[in-house]
Amino acid sequence: MSVGPAPAARVLVIRLGALGDLVQCFDAFQAIRRHHPSAQVTLLTGSAFVPFGQAMPWFDDVWADPRGASPLAYLRLRSRLRAGRFDTIYDLQNKPRTARYFWLMGPGRRPLWSGAAKGAAFPLPDLTGLHNHDRYRVQLEAAGVPDTGPADLDWLAGDVSELVPDGRFVLLVPGCSPHLPHKRWPADRYADLGRRLADRGLTPVVVGTGADSDAAAAIVRDCPWAVNLVGRTGLGQLASLARRAEGAVGNDTGPIFLTAALGCPTLMIMSHHTDPARSAPWGPDAAWIKALDLGDLGVDAVESALRLRPPPDVAPDGGPIAV
Repeated sequence: MSVGPAPAARVLVIRLGALGDLVQCFDAFQAIRRHHPSAQVTLLTGSAFVPFGQAMPWFDDVWADPRGASPLAYLRLRSRLRAGRFDTIYDLQNKPRTARYFWLMGPGRRPLWSGAAKGAAFPLPDLTGLHNHDRYRVQLEAAGVPDTGPADLDWLAGDVSELVPDGRFVLLVPGCSPHLPHKRWPADRYADLGRRLADRGLTPVVVGTGADSDAAAAIVRDCPWAVNLVGRTGLGQLASLARRAEGAVGNDTGPIFLTAALGCPTLMIMSHHTDPARSAPWGPDAAWIKALDLGDLGVDAVESALRLRPPPDVAPDGGPIAV
């Protein structure tokens, strides 16, 4: 009679990345937690996202990755990893940096490792051509972790009583990483779209971080009906706004991945930088539109591609609701 390995008591999940990367791992995080219901599960992530990780229901502890490349930084991380006494590690980052962490665990016994590291107990299967969401699912299934479907995101919420405008509204997300300006659809196009939404009785609500304040100011200047919430929402509040919004439109940036995951009708505007086959937003009502140069993408095309929730007195097929 064969006997399998004992259930893991201590599990580490590695996902550094940015907000959108973490959002795309929600389903994987849930699958790991349910596969190891009694284990101590730790997330290793970027320092900026430690509070976000601590709010997630899937982890008992959250560590900040030191990011240092010096020998001393690696030695300190090695000491912490070995002290963690992990039985199983799921590397969802799968980059050369995190593959090195496998070797930092030696000499001697190493944890069961799922990821790209040479010598991993659960090496990566062929992921060619797969969307990020499916890449994580296939990786985990190869490690014996079954898919558990869409993650339950009821935990992600915040008080928006002072933020929600009267009536129906649409979220505009004009920002993205400051060092990737080619991923930004011009602010004047967002303002034009905002005016068109206002003509349809919808309030444009601009969201983002402080780094997006210039774009938001330009939009509000040219579309005075817009509400500027840039820098005023945490991730929980953004989630609650997304659940109430008629739709969301924005660049390839973390908040758009979040609105899509929450089921808000979402349109991502992509430049040449983004491959939709791998990085399109994932959700039940998500879509995308792409132009190699976003300066060439007109408002008519974006407005036509934007799908919104039907008004309360209109059925999903566009007809009136029977009474």
